Amino acid sequence: MIIRPEKLEEVKAVLNNLCIYGMTVTMTSGCGNQKGMKEVYHGTVYNLNLLPKVKVETVVHDEIVTELISKICEAVKTGEIGDGKIFVFPVEEAVRIRTGESGDDAI
Repeated sequence: MIIRPEKLEEVKAVLNNLCIYGMTVTMTSGCGNQKGMKEVYHGTVYNLNLLPKVKVETVVHDEIVTELISKICEAVKTGEIGDGKIFVFPVEEAVRIRTGESGDDAI
């Protein structure tokens, strides 16, 4: 998912409430329908078309995907352009390197 930086704590709370503790968080930048913003610095107008965003990645069991999406949307939605997007991908395999566990046991 790609979200506003100020909404990261809300996402972490949703994940923790659902007993999901594994996540990867990447500070990034990008734009979509917002098309950036304009700032004035020393009288010069600058178009900033890449805005700060946060990318949160986690792997969960299929059974909770719908509930997780619903709760995240509820927690981070402002109703304004730039709220973000959630992407769902199938995971073919997962392996816990430390123990060698695979499949659901590795998640």
